[in-house]
Amino acid sequence: MNRYHINVFYSEEDGGFIADTPDLENCSAFGETPQKAIEEMMIAQKLWLDDAKESGREIPPASYKPIIYRAG
Repeated sequence: MNRYHINVFYSEEDGGFIADTPDLENCSAFGETPQKAIEEMMIAQKLWLDDAKESGREIPPASYKPIIYRAG
C-alpha cells in the first residue's frame, strides 16, 4: 500500500482528534487521542482503497506533502 500523508488536528466541535488523508477525497477518521485517530485513519484508508479498486475508480498516487516539507 502507498504511504499516504495523514493530517491530525483537534476539533473542539467534535471533542476529539480528526485525521484526514488529503490524497484520498473524503477519507477521514475520528479518535479520542491523536494515536487513536491515526489507527482509525489506517482502517479508513484501507476501506477507501478497497472500495476504489472494487468500483474501478482511479487510485491517486501518494503525492501530498505539507508546506513545511517543501524546499523553496
